[in-house]
Amino acid sequence: MAVVAHPRAAEAPRGSSPRSRVVSLLDADPDLGTELTPGRFALARTHLLVRCVTLPRGEWHGADKATLGGTHVGLLILDGVIAREVILEDTVSTELLGAGDVIRPWASHGAPALLQQQLRWQVLARAQVAVLGRNFAAAVQAFPEVNAAVTDRLCARAERLATSQAISQLNSVERRLVALFWHLAERWGRMTPDGVVVPLTLSHRLIGELVGARRPTVSTALRGLERQGRLIRRADATWVIAGEPSGAPAGSTQRLIPHRRRLLAPEPELAGAEAH
Repeated sequence: MAVVAHPRAAEAPRGSSPRSRVVSLLDADPDLGTELTPGRFALARTHLLVRCVTLPRGEWHGADKATLGGTHVGLLILDGVIAREVILEDTVSTELLGAGDVIRPWASHGAPALLQQQLRWQVLARAQVAVLGRNFAAAVQAFPEVNAAVTDRLCARAERLATSQAISQLNSVERRLVALFWHLAERWGRMTPDGVVVPLTLSHRLIGELVGARRPTVSTALRGLERQGRLIRRADATWVIAGEPSGAPAGSTQRLIPHRRRLLAPEPELAGAEAH
């Protein structure tokens, strides 16, 4: 699906979607203007215009450099859920993306890498994205507060990826699942009398792709957690997580590790000492 970034820009790709519309970025995502004064917020509303596009559910083939152009800053997800899938041999690893995430799907389309993984995008819930195009890149220079907020979004995504990697390394699938759902609850959860509802209809297979486990193992672990009353799938296929949040570091992980032990290779002057 082709999208463009500005109503006056000469950058509209051929085949632009008829379901796109031009809006003020700060109307679509006011949090990006949190650090602006009221006067500058009003000014930014009139200058930071973007084109929003609705993406239907299903595999997404329109996010490539040929369609959008490498000079675009990226796509800001305004609503919905998008899955970024990395396929490596017989394994699929999935990252869930939602409102507030900034992505550059075309940035991964380059020359073949040494590791021959494949990348696939799926729209899991009807999504809206705002294209931060070339005109946005020029206009946002007058509003560094907004530019910093976009950078913060990129950093937050990187932190969530690091947390997901840590979750996938827990040595029990039940522990991974509990940690995953608390992680998802940080973003999508809402409090109810029965516990925290995570309103995502995740299949057992998709959950396995999120925690690094096979579907049968995930199904067995979910049944165990349901018997314990810790994680329950509701009739509408969403989830309720009960109890206290997990994830507090164990005492053994608090030990100080000397910096030199983290090096990929010893420094030349220390090589002799390390050998003894």
